[in-house]
Amino acid sequence: MSATPVHPDPARPEAGAVLISVWDVGTPERQRAAADAIAATWGKREWPTPDMLSYGVYAGTDGRTLLHYSQWTGEEAYEEYVRTHRQERNDEIDDAVPGIERLRLTRTRRYRSLPQERDGRGREGKRPEPGCVVVVEVGFEGPDEARQRAWVDTVAAAIEEDRADGSLPPGGISAHFHLSTDGTRVVNYAEWESEQAHIDALEAPGEGVGTPSPLWERVRNFPGLVSSDVARYRLLFSTERPGEPAERAAAAARQA
Repeated sequence: MSATPVHPDPARPEAGAVLISVWDVGTPERQRAAADAIAATWGKREWPTPDMLSYGVYAGTDGRTLLHYSQWTGEEAYEEYVRTHRQERNDEIDDAVPGIERLRLTRTRRYRSLPQERDGRGREGKRPEPGCVVVVEVGFEGPDEARQRAWVDTVAAAIEEDRADGSLPPGGISAHFHLSTDGTRVVNYAEWESEQAHIDALEAPGEGVGTPSPLWERVRNFPGLVSSDVARYRLLFSTERPGEPAERAAAAARQA
């Protein structure tokens, strides 16, 4: 993989379903080998369906995991892909890198997105290119979509409060909150300028990202919250529906 991969736009409105999965491949060398195998497998085949919008593969900074983030027009499009295309691709990847452990697949829909920069826009109004993706996954004691949404709304209110009083840590670009379709989890796909920026935010005084305000206390102690996991990733490979770059360029020209 020689070309620099392009981060997907998690906020694209036509993405009615987002599939997020994690593989354990064991070592940094196998992370790269698996990503190379994925790139080769996808590069030699036609795009499976116009209803698949994008696909990205990320290496965990733990040196062993891979995150897969794919956008679809709807979950039924993904199910059709599973029936007709997925197995042959996975078989080829497994032949190249034996012993991959597929840990979990979370079916989600994006609920809301918000900027995390201190001014809400980034440097000089421009969105910085992400240097790190931080995935925060929280679990609740049972299915409840209203509770999922309420937790996300509380996080958003806490971020906006920190932005207003100038206590928001530097380096955050955006946060994209996804609700699992089974009602039990929320996945925050957060873009940061660098891994170090997120590390510094966690090491700031207090309990990690977020001030000791009543809103952040409610986030951390939300009724029914039973788990919270954080992992950092860097993008290794990305691909998107044919014609997407040209379509985006044309849309930008129309808005200019």
